[in-house]
This record gives sequence, structure tokens and C-alpha cells, in this order.
Amino acid sequence: MAISLHNSTNISRVGFASPFLGSNSASKVSISVSLPSFSNLSFKSVETSRQQLYRISAMSKAESSSSNQVKVDISLSPRVNSVKPSKTVAITDHATALAQAGVPVIRLAAGEPDFDTPAIIAEAGINAIREGYTRYSPNAGTLELRTAICHKLKEENGISYTPDQIVVSNGAKQSILQAVLAVCSPGDEVIIPAPYWVSYPEMARLADATPVILPTLISDNFLLDPELLESNITEKSRLLILCSPSNPTGSVYPKKLLEKIAEIVAKNPRLLVLSDEIYEHIIYAPATHTSFASLPGMWERTLTVNGFSKAFAMTGWRLGYIAGPKNFIAACNKIQSQSTSGASSIAQKAGVAALGLGYAGGEVVSSMVKAFRERRDFLVKSFGELEGVKISEPQGAFYLFIDFSSYYGIEVEGFGKIENSESLCRYLLDEGQVALVPGDAFGDDSCIRISYAASLTTLQASFERIKKALISLRPAVPV
Repeated sequence: MAISLHNSTNISRVGFASPFLGSNSASKVSISVSLPSFSNLSFKSVETSRQQLYRISAMSKAESSSSNQVKVDISLSPRVNSVKPSKTVAITDHATALAQAGVPVIRLAAGEPDFDTPAIIAEAGINAIREGYTRYSPNAGTLELRTAICHKLKEENGISYTPDQIVVSNGAKQSILQAVLAVCSPGDEVIIPAPYWVSYPEMARLADATPVILPTLISDNFLLDPELLESNITEKSRLLILCSPSNPTGSVYPKKLLEKIAEIVAKNPRLLVLSDEIYEHIIYAPATHTSFASLPGMWERTLTVNGFSKAFAMTGWRLGYIAGPKNFIAACNKIQSQSTSGASSIAQKAGVAALGLGYAGGEVVSSMVKAFRERRDFLVKSFGELEGVKISEPQGAFYLFIDFSSYYGIEVEGFGKIENSESLCRYLLDEGQVALVPGDAFGDDSCIRISYAASLTTLQASFERIKKALISLRPAVPV
């Protein structure tokens, strides 16, 4: 069997000779795969090429065994087929591959602090290994860490829980997925304001629920309109997901707006709220954080998710948690017991140390937030001076979600037409060698997400590259 794939004019060929069922030459499979060169790789081509390789592998294995046995059914679950791969992960992997190939790409796609884990936290993890804390932990997390989380939520967020109302997981992402699986039934609706974190709709689909996307406006700082929410609630509405500070916009929900949303939620007995508060400590005064569960009547309806990755620069430690009413938390605990079981015992010791740094992470976290704010201010000022750009100044997190839609519709010689956020990101990668995330991944194709979790020097260089790449372009429509 010979297979050849051609995706572009500049290609790299890889040949494989795979012997199957002995030395008979007829049982050998020769595969020639043509893939795009790094310089012409697009975000779609990376995923397309991967899928083509999977299909080739499956075809080869099935064909090789057909002489002795029936072909294997290699179909996948409809549930899995309904889920889109994470575009942020795909772009980050793409940019990493380019960098490893020698292309000087500046990577501003990943939502990961560029700081090292604070030394006192890292030492706690190291000491845990030395002292033998290397065995399985309780499924819901160690009592020591869950008690520390309860103290943090009471002191910092004004919400009271007991340790049996906490489940510690391998990152906040797992906590969110387990919550959606625990409370949603097939046909339920999950209400998600857009722009949204890329995984929310896909998690709803994994639960056989239907994501209901409610758009927001840059002129409203990407905050949900309570009237729009109320008009979209139905008898099928089961879960409202809120993220403040927001990924990807950096918007922070004021307490008064949250109170209006809470009044609407209170009218609907089936409607629960998942409050994703992973960025709560990365916030810029005068903005302040309000936990949704602290609002009158909302404790019983709210699942609060948080973790250690962002504020404490602990992304690789994989540690998050969920807090809520015991019946919901017990269901999350049950799901975890049949999937990953407990989080790393070593990471949990580090988590205890992180929560011991003081209110809101103390000076260690505040110094990182100060650096994030300096970077934000530089980018807001710099991009604000570019023609055809709209910006909502973020009040938290470490992202800019910039409207570049005035550049859509422009023909670029040697590249083609810039049609949307993905093609503009591809153009900026080709011309400026800066990796960004297209807004369509977050439900708003007019924008592009820029992570400023990078040094100021790196951000200055990336801005100059983007500016140079755009300098020959003129907005297609007046702004």
C-alpha cells in the first residue's frame, strides 16, 4: 500500500517501511507522507496532518491483519467526536515545534506565568519527597490541605466550608469537568458568556449537555448583560459558568453586576452557578474580586473552583480544587475516585505552603501581580496607538483580548486574504514570528488573545514585530 499526502507546495517527505506478518514482501506496507514545511504550517494544517497520520496508521494495521482475521472497528464514540481539540494547546505545541526547529518564535499563546514557582513552595515539595510523602493521597485530598483551603475561603472570600465540602484535583480544569459531569444530564443547557475559556463548551458536550453561548460586547468590557441572561433561561437551563477575572478578556465582574445576576439565578430553581475564580489574586486596583457564593442565597447554588497554577506559578504541579454543597461535592469525589483518584501527595504539600504565604499570597504574589500590571500598561498603551485597534483594558488575569477585525478583508501579497482571526494569527506568525491565539477559539472571531505572561523585554520585542507586520496594512473599514 502506498499513500501520499500533499498539503502545500513546500513539503517534507517521510518514508516508512513497516513489515507485517513475517518477511513476505507482499505483507510490507510502504507509506510516503508529505507534510507542510515549518514555514508554511498553519494551525489547521497541524491538526489535519495529525489526523491524516492517525488514519494511515489505522488503515495500515487493519489491512495488515485482514488476511488472518476480520477488520477491527476503529470508530470512536460520538461524544468524543463532538468535542473540538483545544486550539490554545494546538497553537502552543505548534509554536514550540517551530522554536525547536530553529525558528525564533515569540510564544504568547499559553496561559502560563513566566515566573518560577516561589522558592518556599518548591522547597515544601522537595521536602515532601525527602520525608517520604510519596504515596497515594486520600481521594478528596489530604485533610491538611482541605483544612487550609477552608481557612483561605473563609478569610479571603467570605464563604464557609468544611473539609468534606472540598475536593482537591489534578488542576482546576479537572475540577470544572467533574462538576459539569456531576450536575448535568443529557439535554441540559449550560449557559456560557462569550468570550469564554476554550474548554467550557467542550466540557458541556462531554456531559451530553448543550452549550448556550451568550455574546458580550467590548464596549461593555465583555461583561454579561443580565437582561440577555434572563431572556435565555429555559426549563433546560442547568448551569451558568462565570469566570472572573476572565480568561481570555481580563474583565472583572463588579459586585453590583454579580448581585443582579444572582437575583436572576434565584428565580430559577434548577439553575446552578460554576464560579471559576482561578485568577482571583491577579487583579489590578481599583478592581476587586467577589466570590459568587458569598452573595445572599447563592452559597447553596454555587460550585466555586480555584487552584494554584496562576497566582502561585504552579502550572506544572497540577493542583486545583472545588468547594460547594456536600451533595454536589460528593458526586465530584465519586467521579474522581473512578478516574484519576487523588492529586499528587507532593503537590499537595506544596499547596499547603502556598496557602501559608499569607493573605492573597502575601508579598510573593503581589510582586508578580505588580510585574503583570506593568506589562499590561505597556501593551495597552502601545496597541492603543495602532490604527484600527479596539481595546478593553483588562482589570485582571494576564491577557489582552484585542479587536483587530478592521484588518479583515485585506489581501496580502504572497500570503492571501486575511479573512478572520485565525488567518490574521497565521499572518502574524508568518510575518512577525509571534504566536497568538485567534479569538474564534474563545467564541469571538473579531479578536485575538495576547498573553502577557512574559518578560517586559519579550513583550516589547513582540509588539515591534506585530507592528512591523501590520505597518503595510490599512484597516478595511474606518474605526
